[in-house]
Amino acid sequence: MRDLIRGTRRFIAGLKPVKVPDAPARSFRDLWPGDAGRGARLLRGEFEVQGSTRRLEATGEGWEAGAGPVTWRAAAHGFAWLRDLRALGTDTARMRARDLTEDWLARGAAENLAQAPEVAAARISAWLGHWDFLAATAEDGFRRKLLVRLAQDSRGVIGSLPGEAMHRGALVTLKGAMAAAVALEEEAWMNRAIRFLPGELERQFHPDGGHVERSPQQLLLALQDLIEIRNLLHGAGINPPPVLATVLERAGQALRLFRHGDGGLAQFNGTREDGAGLLDLVLTQGQARGRAPLLLEDTGFHRLQAGRTLVIAEAGAPPPQRTRDSGSGLPRGADRFAHAGTLSFEMSVGRDRVIVNCGAAPAAEAEWRDALRATAAHSTLVLADTNSSELKDEGLGRRPERVEADRHESNGAQWLEASHDGWRKPFGALHRRRLYLAETGDDLRGEDMIEMAEAGAPVPSFLVRFHLHPAVVATPQIDEQAVLLRLPSNQFWRLRAKGATVALEESVYLGGGEPRRTSQIVLTAEAKLDTIQWAIGRVTAQPGGAEAAESDGRPAAPA
Repeated sequence: MRDLIRGTRRFIAGLKPVKVPDAPARSFRDLWPGDAGRGARLLRGEFEVQGSTRRLEATGEGWEAGAGPVTWRAAAHGFAWLRDLRALGTDTARMRARDLTEDWLARGAAENLAQAPEVAAARISAWLGHWDFLAATAEDGFRRKLLVRLAQDSRGVIGSLPGEAMHRGALVTLKGAMAAAVALEEEAWMNRAIRFLPGELERQFHPDGGHVERSPQQLLLALQDLIEIRNLLHGAGINPPPVLATVLERAGQALRLFRHGDGGLAQFNGTREDGAGLLDLVLTQGQARGRAPLLLEDTGFHRLQAGRTLVIAEAGAPPPQRTRDSGSGLPRGADRFAHAGTLSFEMSVGRDRVIVNCGAAPAAEAEWRDALRATAAHSTLVLADTNSSELKDEGLGRRPERVEADRHESNGAQWLEASHDGWRKPFGALHRRRLYLAETGDDLRGEDMIEMAEAGAPVPSFLVRFHLHPAVVATPQIDEQAVLLRLPSNQFWRLRAKGATVALEESVYLGGGEPRRTSQIVLTAEAKLDTIQWAIGRVTAQPGGAEAAESDGRPAAPA
């Protein structure tokens, strides 16, 4: 590490002043579609980032430190909004992009956050990827100011390599460095970036293709980064390191595991619903072929699928943390967006989402952001009203240290048995969850158990939550031991429980766009019991008529 630091310092000291060209040496084109709806809001001075909307105006509003949470401001300083203005395709949108850029150059460029390597690199990629929209037809003075700043930012980004962050931000930094090297024709810069690429890919991606942040959202974005890096190198006539193609293929396959029947992503660790169209485009550009894997052993996710029913379960340890502050206020650890949702799961039937986690708002204020990160916002067990991982601004504190999972299959039926020790330190307790999906897909059974480290120790109060997608209509049954679920496709399913009282309570869903009201089924363990058994089964006839319910009607999970 010391040798690396000394080498970086020598490289920075040896950097020569950059010759600022009249235009980028190569033209780039951003590959990904923007959101015209978000672009229209920008024309009204509103910038939306991952569920948080704040003012962004060409009057200095939005750049300063008090304008909003650091994640929101990083997106503003990184010019993520150019893609959405471009999607509008109007001269008004083009002029708004230039006005905001002029204002940033005058008032926002000096902010510490704007100069963080991953933010500056994102800005470099955005400016170059939208150069024809933003600057190609602008006045000479505007283009000159933009290119001067781009050269300054590029020099700082190159000097910061290898990236300090343990998360995707380091990959963004590397991508921006390569784009700058091509645009400014700096061969030494490109050689330096390519030298660090294989090591960064090894650090960012597990052997199974999953991303170090254990977030489907960040895996999608990282896959987009890889595609851009590949295309950038090919366009410059440079052969990428062979490992890039290997990681691209593995990451594309891993992303398929997280797709529900509607084509969108499951919501774990800061993920929100992305449209199926974007995922299809990314997988096509990444040339990812084949079917979704059943598990990501290194990353810790499982996919149980039978008939039209799909269960995606989180059964791995949280991502690594990093405590050293960069000075920019940006979290450094791979757990920056991590949720306390260990052993949670989501369930869909065909295109209908049924059981979900509540979603995410990583760019919102801390109170709202962390409410969605809490264990109670996930479809899993909650012990003594305490999170399974301690939530902190920079990531996670106390967390499960040992998460184990085992799965097997017989005649099409699938079992998953998993456990975590996140409550060992505060309560001396272990959570065990067992899931069983029948070969027809019409019967999902589960068992949640608390195992105390000290024999005979009383079991703290616990409950199990099942958050429902807003499109599901839930109706309590008369015996208070079951809830009937009507799906958008007009299928009926029923959740039953044993060893617990069953209640239907309010919940909230922030999978995409504005928060939506929904319901959750809450199973509260009966006194002195350490196990709750439950079953979700399809009802094969309309309620009120003759029905063939789930298997034998018992909620017990198989042994």
